[in-house]
Amino acid sequence: MTDLTHPLDRPIWHALSERQFAYAIGAARARRFVADAGMFAATRDDTPHALADLGELVRTHGPVVLLQAGAIPVPPGTTAQMTMLGVQMVARRIEPLDPAPPVERLTAADVPAMLALTAATQPGPFFARTHELGTFWGVKIDGRLVAMAGERLKLPGYTEVSAVCTDPAHRGKGYAGTLSRIVATQILNRGETPILHAYASNTPAVRLYEQLGFELRTHVNVTVLAPP
Repeated sequence: MTDLTHPLDRPIWHALSERQFAYAIGAARARRFVADAGMFAATRDDTPHALADLGELVRTHGPVVLLQAGAIPVPPGTTAQMTMLGVQMVARRIEPLDPAPPVERLTAADVPAMLALTAATQPGPFFARTHELGTFWGVKIDGRLVAMAGERLKLPGYTEVSAVCTDPAHRGKGYAGTLSRIVATQILNRGETPILHAYASNTPAVRLYEQLGFELRTHVNVTVLAPP
């Protein structure tokens, strides 16, 4: 059994067990987000009973994404569709904002545009209720959403910067950095620590986050589990 003692070692579990419990389905040993809010799931630990409970969630409710430090065991009765190495980064301070383009807070009315943008850019799973997990900000050009960033996982003392994406036709203009700074700065202003996750192979994104003030905390494993 893997000993993951810091809450950030198993961030999904701590989010679903505390601040985002209202979005959780499952039991005392395994939980996942409701399907229209997120695809993430976690176990309390890696004991056989917890893994069996997770397997039941996968078979009943469909594929999930796991993210944690250390190895991720595959529960009986499920299959690992993908496993990749990621990074978990934290920021104690954020570099000040440069002159920024106009940004606006996104609302439920923007969900169709948010879904279209994330479908085109693939920053990670995004569903009809994902916007409820935190505050999202966007850049619109001629009324069209071309870049966004917001909050996803929330656990005691920490909030994750997520869904950072830009329409390919509008990249290179600094939108991702600007929006990430805004989200992270607001998290810091609440007295929390911003965190984020990225694939270790996505070196341009990692470099951008380092420029903003994020530092590597640990490597994490990411696994997509599905029914057999």
